[in-house]
Amino acid sequence: MSDRGTPYGHRHMNGYGSHTFSMINKNNERVWVKFHFKTAQGIKNFTNDEATEMKGKDPDFSQRDLVNAIDNKDFPKWNVKIQVMTDAEAKTFPFNPFDLTKVWPHGDFPLIDVGVLELNQVPKNYFAEIEQSAFAPAHVIDGIGYSPDKMLQGRLLSYPDAHRHRLGGNYEQIPVNRCPYAVNNYQRDGYFAVNGNGEDAPNYFPNRFDDIKVDLEYKEPAMPLESTLANWYDRNGEGENDHYTQPGLLFNKAMNDYDRHNLVSNIIGAMSGISGSKKDIIINRQLCHFFRADVKLGVAIAKGLGVDVDTVMSGMSATHAALETLQPI
Repeated sequence: MSDRGTPYGHRHMNGYGSHTFSMINKNNERVWVKFHFKTAQGIKNFTNDEATEMKGKDPDFSQRDLVNAIDNKDFPKWNVKIQVMTDAEAKTFPFNPFDLTKVWPHGDFPLIDVGVLELNQVPKNYFAEIEQSAFAPAHVIDGIGYSPDKMLQGRLLSYPDAHRHRLGGNYEQIPVNRCPYAVNNYQRDGYFAVNGNGEDAPNYFPNRFDDIKVDLEYKEPAMPLESTLANWYDRNGEGENDHYTQPGLLFNKAMNDYDRHNLVSNIIGAMSGISGSKKDIIINRQLCHFFRADVKLGVAIAKGLGVDVDTVMSGMSATHAALETLQPI
């Protein structure tokens, strides 16, 4: 709802890996990492009104701005940075470090420069190079691994499956997706096999006709489990139920007065469209979330909507009291 949601084109926005990945060195030592792509062009955003105006004038503005910059050899760049957390630090982190909805404070886990991403070529054929591209977090290079991030674990399976449905079982053989460093294996057959399909070589292991070996260097080190029990996971359970501290810090620390003003204005504009018999209930329930993130944020939105602040506060107290009386079944 802030101006971060309406960037002035792709060149002026940051990119975030969001998920927690891992890095593994030659000694099989693992650390947890988050990837950040910080725009070298500087952050620049539309206001809500400017974005509304631009989508009427030129809905392709962001893409056109990117193509024009590359054509003019003003190649867009992003500084690639990582945050690193050890396993010991993960165990004492106040939030679940593998929760996609949480960030790692830069003061505790500073950004480390690792490289630069530059876009310096416009695709020659949009369908072949863009629409057939199949990105997935399961596609990593040596040294980068995964984590107990539950959303990441789901996407490791679901993203490649989506590509198989969209592009066929051998989508990784399509030139734009073909890895030049792919290892030799016995994968063959299926729909749209376009790489010779192993020709007349055997498709079983072991055999006496080739020199393909199982390369154990690609095997990640084992990950110790803290429990041998498999159970239902409640992300609102003990140690997982703080969904408001970090949004409050975003509002108070990361945003300036201009950003905060526009955030409040955008939220008021969106919530002013709520109507129907449940209007008051919906507004009050939503305001409770904003108040929990930051009282100043909640008050500003409530006033903008013409809602009595005392009514919302009393409603929050009643809701909290009701939750405290609930007993597990």
